[in-house]
Amino acid sequence: MKTVMQSKLSLLIVSAAIGLAGCSTSTEIISTGPGEVPEIRPGLLQGYLPLESLPNSLALIPAPPQANTAAFAMDQEVASSSLAQRESPRWDVAVLDADLSFPAAAATFSCALKMPITEEQTPYLYQLLRRTLTDAGLSTYTAKDHYARPRPFTVNHAPICTPEEREFLENDGSYPSGHTAIGWAWALVLAELAPEQSDAIFARGLAYGESRNICNVHWRSDVIQGRLMAAATIARLHANADFRSDLEAASAEVDAMQAQGLTPSRDCAAEAAALRKKK
Repeated sequence: MKTVMQSKLSLLIVSAAIGLAGCSTSTEIISTGPGEVPEIRPGLLQGYLPLESLPNSLALIPAPPQANTAAFAMDQEVASSSLAQRESPRWDVAVLDADLSFPAAAATFSCALKMPITEEQTPYLYQLLRRTLTDAGLSTYTAKDHYARPRPFTVNHAPICTPEEREFLENDGSYPSGHTAIGWAWALVLAELAPEQSDAIFARGLAYGESRNICNVHWRSDVIQGRLMAAATIARLHANADFRSDLEAASAEVDAMQAQGLTPSRDCAAEAAALRKKK
């Protein structure tokens, strides 16, 4: 059974950063086939990139918006409007999006992709999502640690989606959003695997980042820059032979699964209704 600790992105990523410092590159430690990649920490697989090859968020993104600027006013406006969605179906989706533990997280894009994603049915894709989680999440930490930006709930003192994480998140930088980097990285990968579903996949990826606003744990600008770090990470990954090999294998799995017409693993009608933007 997954522990609460395994669902915490930030705790996993911080632990990984420590563990990765002495790790070999992925090509030196991976045997052939999915399922043979080691965990750096419980619940967190070794990524494709060694720590020193990750995009440097501190070099790539600007400083977070300062008080009394238009950009921070927009952050505050989005945070305020997001609070109104507490205890709504949209809040419920945001709670699901907050959970990065597997197998739960594998279902995030099931409706957009029109198929289930499981370790048994799509082992390469399942592993691809787990490994890119590590790479995209870690890419945010040079800026996170440098700026140590307080999260919205420490300012407005309103509830968050994951109250069990409140104490930890108070001490984990808000900028940029690691969850958003992961979700947008997944969207980029899945859209490449299933281009005919790319609009739905990208829409779900955008909503995934917005869930961090709904959860009251990230500012709007955190989410925007998280997407930039996802793009930088996926671009870097395309130069990695192991990633490209797994991507090719995952593509074959997606084609086979979609040909079977299997039902997604979530209630897609309910998800679509919850995510539908109000005019």
